[in-house]
Amino acid sequence: MIQRPAGILWCTCVAAAMAAAGCGGSASAAPGPSAAVTLFQESFDDAGLGARGWYDLPAGGITSIDSTQHIPGSKASLLVNFALSGITPSPATAMRHSFTPSDAVYLRFWIRHSANWVGSGKPYHPHLFSFLTNADNAYVGPAWTHLTTYIEENYQSGDVAVLGAQDAANIDTSRINQDLTGVTENRAASGCNGNADATADITCYASGSVWENGKTWKSAQPALLPTAGPAYQGDWHEVEAYYKLNSIANGIGQLDGIAQYWVDGQLVIDRRNVLFRTGAHPAMQFNQFFIGPYIGDGSPVAQQEWIDDLVVMTGRP
Repeated sequence: MIQRPAGILWCTCVAAAMAAAGCGGSASAAPGPSAAVTLFQESFDDAGLGARGWYDLPAGGITSIDSTQHIPGSKASLLVNFALSGITPSPATAMRHSFTPSDAVYLRFWIRHSANWVGSGKPYHPHLFSFLTNADNAYVGPAWTHLTTYIEENYQSGDVAVLGAQDAANIDTSRINQDLTGVTENRAASGCNGNADATADITCYASGSVWENGKTWKSAQPALLPTAGPAYQGDWHEVEAYYKLNSIANGIGQLDGIAQYWVDGQLVIDRRNVLFRTGAHPAMQFNQFFIGPYIGDGSPVAQQEWIDDLVVMTGRP
């Protein structure tokens, strides 16, 4: 279920009540180009992010580069520091990076959490990363777009992997909660106008004067744990995610979009029948990456996580 705290218009809360079907399994490769192209990469070795294509930076730039925490071979990482009751990190870490439009995007990064990490303390949040598309402008708020896809985590006795999608700008608000699948392509794909790909966790709700929607997939069990061992949240772990837009055939959106998530090489979410777009948006492509850590109800404790060695490509290498 996707929820939104009252008054928050730029960012939504992603949550799920049950694991998505098809989660878990081996570390199989994502379908995609045989030769994946690197769109951009970021080591977070210094604070000169603007010179490397990042924009919409906080006033004063990014000041949370941490040289004391990083993976081997790196010099520093991005510190995401949530103060007690903090909704966004302090110092701020929100920023965007555009890239050559692509039907498919692959993200890889390394993450480490403080020993007391408990996320939001809710069955939704924190937000972490998003991909947006050329159907919207370079500064669009990620919660109300023609398509936003999310790469997230949610702490439930350990960190559960989360993927999600929203396309609230496509909702036919004159026919809320009517199944328009097979009726028209001028409809939303992520809730309010039908559920063509039978996602278990899909929602539609009013937020002030607008309607919002969303669908979410979670790993069947926590991928990172609060106790010592191979999955300990206080160690560095490699996370990968892959999104591929569904095809359009004869003006109709097909059920062949892909959403996948790996932790340390283990495939924990694997959906290959997703409808991200309808035939109303045949030219839609991913073209923007957004870093926006966010806990809508405020962090229940003072806690930290670190991000290092991030890369965005057109496919899994």
